[in-house]
Amino acid sequence: MIKLKNPEQLDKMRIAGRITAGALMVASEHIKPGATPLSVDRAIRHYIEKEGAKPSFLGYGGFPASACISINDEVIHGIPNDKPFRDGDLVKVDVGAYIGGFHGDSARTFFCGNVSEEAKRLEEVTRLSFFAGMEKAVVGNRLGDISAAVQEVVENAGFSVVRDYVGHGIGSDLHEDPELPNFGRAGRGVRLTAGMVIALEPMVNVGDWRVKVLDNDWTVVSLDGSLSAHYENTIAITENGPEILTKI
Repeated sequence: MIKLKNPEQLDKMRIAGRITAGALMVASEHIKPGATPLSVDRAIRHYIEKEGAKPSFLGYGGFPASACISINDEVIHGIPNDKPFRDGDLVKVDVGAYIGGFHGDSARTFFCGNVSEEAKRLEEVTRLSFFAGMEKAVVGNRLGDISAAVQEVVENAGFSVVRDYVGHGIGSDLHEDPELPNFGRAGRGVRLTAGMVIALEPMVNVGDWRVKVLDNDWTVVSLDGSLSAHYENTIAITENGPEILTKI
């Protein structure tokens, strides 16, 4: 069941979104060669709690950290550890904040030092695919219009869309209906209505779209070992068009 949000609830989600966006800004300031994912995670948790919120991911399904930090071929759900970042790493940070009964959820792909041209292009295409999808997030369209727009940008660039993991509705629960694939056919799926709030999150691989889960039961990596990027925002669908609630 899709839970539509009223104006008061959207105001609360804007607060959660602002804190979530701020947490990504904190991450961007700490990612550098020699720093560790654990140190970034601690900084993110400190910021979120200082703002009066709770990290959405901490303890969610047993996840042991406040942020998912995934490096290079790791697609999503990377568990922060004490292995230092290296120059050239492609670092994905996915984070959420919970306050006032509502969640925000957002992710970015960051460059650690001097990354390859391929990594830069991958990040750019992933980001552009998000905005192509968002342009279709208007009242009267269907979910498939968003999905198809994301897929078109990614595949026209010669990359592939991860299919085993998708975007989702969000609100009082971190994951709500509907599921939002990053691939599909235009004109299909649920019709978009004002008050819907979705987390649109393209996950894009340089190589094959297939993935596998590591033995820790969390970290998802590209099956062929190719680089992967991630870009996500929480979006409200309004009568005036899509609104990014996690805008940095």
